[in-house]
Amino acid sequence: MSTNRGGPMAKAAAMLCQDTAFRLYLDRRARARFGADVPDGTHTEQDARDWLCRACQIDSRAMLDHRPQAARQFRIIRYRFNHWRAKHQGGS
Repeated sequence: MSTNRGGPMAKAAAMLCQDTAFRLYLDRRARARFGADVPDGTHTEQDARDWLCRACQIDSRAMLDHRPQAARQFRIIRYRFNHWRAKHQGGS
């Protein structure tokens, strides 16, 4: 059994999950896409990690450095979040 150690992608994913703006993005995304009753501040760091793993179809963030498809999906997620943040930073 090989050991999947985390590298730069896993570290970037961990920092993203710690980012309060990313967790706010997940709250607002859940409301907009699914009509979920999710107040701002609902997603925790663990919720963000779990969501990211599901979205990238991995069991741990370390797998981002070893699975090209998961890494591709992570880059898409990060791009969409950065686009959302740029739109909402100016005062929304």
